[in-house]
Parts: sequence; structure tokens; C-alpha cells
Amino acid sequence: MSKTSKTERLELYRDHLVQVLLSKFLVGEIAKLVPVFEPDHGYKYPLIEAILGNPAKVEGFLDRLSKTGILEKELYDKTLHCPSCVSPDISIHYNCPHCGSFNVRKSSLMEHLKCGYIDTEDHFKENGRLVCPRCNKELVEPDRDYRKAGIWCTCNSCKKSFDIPVPSHFCRKCHNDFTFEDATYEDVYSYRLSDGARQEASLGWILVTPIREFLESLNFKVETPGFLKGKSGASHMFDITAFRKDSEDITVIDLATSDNSVPEQPVIAMFAKIYDVSPDKACLIAIPKISENGKKMAKLYNITLIEAKNPKEAVIALKETCIKKMTPEDEVTKVTSNNA
Repeated sequence: MSKTSKTERLELYRDHLVQVLLSKFLVGEIAKLVPVFEPDHGYKYPLIEAILGNPAKVEGFLDRLSKTGILEKELYDKTLHCPSCVSPDISIHYNCPHCGSFNVRKSSLMEHLKCGYIDTEDHFKENGRLVCPRCNKELVEPDRDYRKAGIWCTCNSCKKSFDIPVPSHFCRKCHNDFTFEDATYEDVYSYRLSDGARQEASLGWILVTPIREFLESLNFKVETPGFLKGKSGASHMFDITAFRKDSEDITVIDLATSDNSVPEQPVIAMFAKIYDVSPDKACLIAIPKISENGKKMAKLYNITLIEAKNPKEAVIALKETCIKKMTPEDEVTKVTSNNA
């Protein structure tokens, strides 16, 4: 995902309405967002309508979350709309290719395997049994005595028979008849939280926000994400940048998470950025832990490393390690006591 997409995602994570939706995914209340069909309105997302309070904003809301990589969409259905009144309440008519009537009767064709006679199933029925009209043999076992041989249609209007009807559509609202050529045919999607966004949201919403609030309470100016220009002229993004309003000291913080152990790559990536930017302090938070190589590299590159099993532990550890290096001891003690 591009830097722009990540910036947009992090901005969306701070949106209260997005947080409400993400919380339902993160706590397992919903695994997949599935639309509900209503004949008068078509497919709707009642949960999103309830969150936003405005049905007109649902499509744009989901589209933005999908384009930024927070939600992954999957084709759920295709929907037809009447070209005249745009109603989704559509039925399908199977019409006679000879006269155009939809007053068509569908029958199953049956074949007597021994003598080869083929006719509609109703011609084989005799007093609750299946009997071949040609040889009068009783048919008992499917695929040995007989088999299904397709379908056969008869028009009740012109009395002609055929095997393939001509489909058309009928609008139940305005009674308009139309073909597929004139129909509005649209995609309908279900949505799930992407794996990347699940990690980012867990860290970004549950971890970044309390860290930001804590730093701001210590009179830091905080940006999440923060961008710093390096000696090379390139701009580098950190999950958190912070500096005291009465000082030019800059602290950068990055977050990394893994199901088991965070590898050394986030340490290497952070070092490349801080080598160019030269911040006063750098801190990497790894959840739940980091590899041994990662620990060695963090020490070598002078990156303060925090390992925590969950976001709550990470915040506490940050207050006890990296933050103490950023601000006077008595002020940290005071704020930590107030936040306890």
C-alpha cells in the first residue's frame, strides 16, 4: 500500500464513525458486512445506515474504506433495475419464441433407456407409476430404466412447443416489460476488514490514540502520522512524531505487530529513516515481541525497543522507558499518577 493510502487510513482511524464500524469487526461482532435486499429499495447495509444516520452517505463511506485498503470487497450479487422507474423489484419472464407470450408451461423430458423412447414426464405417468408409452414397460430405477433428458416447454397461448424460452424482465412497480439490453445491471458487494487494516486499526486506534493523548498532556506537539524531511531531501513518515513546545527535540515512534514475533525488518526500515532524519530519540514498539536479531539491531542503531503482549502493556512500558528520556522525571511521575 502506498504512503498516501496509509496516511488516509490513519486519518480515517481517527474518525469516530469509522471507529464504531471497526470495533464491530475487531471484537468479532461481525465477520463480514453483508447487504440485505428490500424489494422497494434494493440492497442496503442497515448497520452502516445506523452508524452514519444517513442512507445517502453509505455508498461513499464504504467506497472510501475500500479504496484506502481498510475494507476488502467481494462480489456478493448482481442486481437489476427497471430502466423506466429504477425499481429493483423485478421478475423474470420466460417467453415463447413464436408468439412472445410468457404463458409457458415447463416440463421435464424423460427417456426410456431400453427402447429409447423420449417424451415429457407426464406422458410416462400412469396410475402413480412410470410406464413407457411405447413398450408398456414399467420404469422403476433411475439411470437404469430411465433418465432425465432435458426440458420441454409448451406455450399455452399458441400451443407450440420448444426447448429454449426467450427471457425478459417485468417491473412489478411500473409494469414495464424490458430486456436485458435495456436493464441497469449493477454489482453488489460484501465487505470484510483487511488483514493489514486489522493490525493497523488495533495499533492505530487502541495504541496510537492513548499515546498521543499522553504526550499532549506532557506539553508535546504530536502528529500521527508525522512526516519529517531528511538530509537527503526525502520526506519520511513515522507513526508518531512528537516534540516539546518549549524545545526543538524531536522524538519519533513506529509501531510493529505480528502474530508471533516481529522480525528485524521494521528495525532496519526505521534505522534507514532516522539515519536521514537524525531525530533526538527513536522508539519502536513491537507487539507481542521482537526477534533476537531485531533486538540486537535496535541496540546497535540506538533505537529504544518496547515489547508488549498487548496495547495496554505497550502504553505503560512507553511511559516507563522512552517517555522518561523525553521529559523531566517529576513531570512524568505526575502525569502517570494522574492517568493511573
